Amino acid sequence: MARADQLIALLRAYAGEQDAQFTAVALQMAAGEAQKGHTRLAAELKALIEAAQVRQVSRPAVRPVPLAQPKGELAELLTVQYPRHHLTEMVVSAEVALKLERVLREQRYHERLSGHGLVPRRKLLLVGPPGTGKTLTASVLAAELRLPLFVARFDSLITKFMGESASKLRLVFESLKATRGVYLFDEFDSLGLQRGSQHDVAEMRRTLNMFLQLIEQDASESLIVAATNHGESLDTALFRRFDDVIRYEAPDVSQIERLLRNSLALFDGPTLDYTRLVAAANGLSHSDIVRACQDAMKDAVLENQTGVSQESVLQHLDERSASLRHMKFS
Repeated sequence: MARADQLIALLRAYAGEQDAQFTAVALQMAAGEAQKGHTRLAAELKALIEAAQVRQVSRPAVRPVPLAQPKGELAELLTVQYPRHHLTEMVVSAEVALKLERVLREQRYHERLSGHGLVPRRKLLLVGPPGTGKTLTASVLAAELRLPLFVARFDSLITKFMGESASKLRLVFESLKATRGVYLFDEFDSLGLQRGSQHDVAEMRRTLNMFLQLIEQDASESLIVAATNHGESLDTALFRRFDDVIRYEAPDVSQIERLLRNSLALFDGPTLDYTRLVAAANGLSHSDIVRACQDAMKDAVLENQTGVSQESVLQHLDERSASLRHMKFS
């Protein structure tokens, strides 16, 4: 087993994104296992390290995250974040993971594609139930590409005054050209309702028409990510303006188990029966499962326990399920 100081150094190097230090510590751990006679484990560790080095060399040069802060009127329309989430942290279907990997690959090699007259995917529509990872996806794309994440504030963007919303929306798209980043339009159905629906009003219709024009004309290098829980209510003209539509679903059994194991990794105990936990979590969203696990870990910390108890995790999963049932029938 690796020494405690090696594990601490490894985590520090990973957290600080110090690739050379991370590799050096990992090789020390592999050498230590070889000295102990664990030749198979040492060989596996060395092979993994070498494979990671090859991927690192083959990837384009990493640029520092550009610091940006919306100013003036834009400060009321956009908030900026610098997330550190990574794709490996997400638990999604194989189809969603494949689409996200393709977006990242095309973005990382956008100069190569541009040299051949090709444009990388950068206008994404994310559709699915609440808590399934749509907002997290925007954070992951920003972190992986080392770009700032700008979140559009619809409470400031949409107004009742004629033409004002469209004018503000135009400001946001001007920002897309001026500052490359990931621009998230969350709860997009508040803007993209079908024209002619019962909720359609004149100002919303004008704003939607303006958005359709702006997104079609936009040729910036920024990524546009629109997320909605109600894809069926969106205007059909919107779908043609996006490079890709990614559909999210509630986690299946295998994803539920991965979520539980990942979330409880630091407080995992030998008494946990994951078969029972998976059954209790069935029907919950990704975020509900993660939050239930976090609540159970808080219980363990407050009670000075080294690991979470089965009863605590089940209790918090049941509470989430009960709250979900109440919301459905209220």
